[in-house]
Amino acid sequence: MIDVVLPCRDEAPALPGLLSRIPPGYRAIVVDNGSTDGSAEVARAAGAEVITVDRPGYGAAVHAGIEAAADGPVCVMDADGSFDPAQLRLVADPVRTGAATLAVGRRRPVGRGVWPLHARIANAGLAWRLRRTTGLGVHDIGPMRCAYRADLLALDLRDRRFGYPLELLIAAGRAGWRVVEVDVDYHPRAAGTRSKVTGTVRGTARAIRDMSAVLAR
Repeated sequence: MIDVVLPCRDEAPALPGLLSRIPPGYRAIVVDNGSTDGSAEVARAAGAEVITVDRPGYGAAVHAGIEAAADGPVCVMDADGSFDPAQLRLVADPVRTGAATLAVGRRRPVGRGVWPLHARIANAGLAWRLRRTTGLGVHDIGPMRCAYRADLLALDLRDRRFGYPLELLIAAGRAGWRVVEVDVDYHPRAAGTRSKVTGTVRGTARAIRDMSAVLAR
């Protein structure tokens, strides 16, 4: 059984469909991070394990989910319906078979407008800086990934905001991890949900600020 950490804040409209498509062999852990729309109750009703994290921030939610996961490979995926759970194996298999220490999903939009231009430009710039800093062949600071729980905790990551994914990649590069990037489909978010990062220029700017702070360390 591979645990799937789903950081969640106000994703109630997306959760029933998303959780119903979690494939056999994977267990959903929904990490509620201050939702006001009943996301936790919706997730429980759908059969997911739910934990609550009071400290705000994407990194805080992901870290708590990893701590709550069982030993073994752990996947992380957004809870907004933008990823297909059937593709979890694409990031899990390289880790499970030992071909990689960390597998990250490179988002491939399935249609126009799925990934706003301002967010794509910001992501590409950060990925370029990451490649120069670490030598990793990564092109997307994306939210879908897999690694062993023990390895993730051993990195002792500190960022609890939007800088978490970038800190993970930097730490993985410094630790000499084998990091692979695999293409994953990127779909429109579920109706009734809104991105905290790509949905607005302000949200994207906040994420850039957090990630730039990580690069500057």
